[in-house]
Amino acid sequence: MKFLTLRSAFLVCTLVAAPLVAADKTDAPKAPAVKLPPQPPDVAAPKMGTNGLPNEAFLKAHASFVATAKQGKAQLVFLGDSITAGWNGNGKAVWTNSFAKYQPANFGIGGDKTQHVLWRIENGELDGIKPKAAVIMIGTNNSGSDDAPGIARGVTKIVEFIRKKTPKTKILLLAVFPRGDKPEGNLGAANEKLKQVNAILAKLDDGKHVHFLDIGDKFVPGAGPISKDIMPDFLHLSAAGYQIWADAITPKLAELMK
Repeated sequence: MKFLTLRSAFLVCTLVAAPLVAADKTDAPKAPAVKLPPQPPDVAAPKMGTNGLPNEAFLKAHASFVATAKQGKAQLVFLGDSITAGWNGNGKAVWTNSFAKYQPANFGIGGDKTQHVLWRIENGELDGIKPKAAVIMIGTNNSGSDDAPGIARGVTKIVEFIRKKTPKTKILLLAVFPRGDKPEGNLGAANEKLKQVNAILAKLDDGKHVHFLDIGDKFVPGAGPISKDIMPDFLHLSAAGYQIWADAITPKLAELMK
């Protein structure tokens, strides 16, 4: 009888405790998102996650670009955000047909701002290579958080670092592409800011090492709006959009790659 009593007590304790353990696992509070201070557009910084740590996908892509650079083969480098990264997506066939002969490397990461590209090139993405040319198009993701002079300072820092790191590289600096579906104000307020950015960037053209090129009008016939056939979401390019991009820079790029 004593054995049965002890055994019964053990079972009761086990049944009572089990739900408590399960409840602890199920109802465990999640770590709150960390509120991060703003990142200045002209100060190198990695892309951060909501946990206050560098974004893992960003770091993974960066590591792959560093590995590509260390191979020492790339003669043409594209630097930018998701619009540049899209050469590996909607623009893949156009990329192959237009740039494969130049041994190109695509260093574009979705969501990147000027400070992120600056951090990437300061942390190894140009180590091991001395490309003949670099194509830069960055800044649209800064348009919601930074003013035009700040965005321009960020792009200028990128240009200055490339000039210092690999002085023989010719830089094809593209005006930030137009965006949005609003025809007023040449496609809206965001584009008014980007027009100001582009006006500042145009002054970086020295005719020797830095060449500024604004191909925005190739995407927007007349006063707009942008066609969905070119930018389905009024920001990212379709295959037709990438063909427009390639056709617009091919003559200048051929000159810089000699």
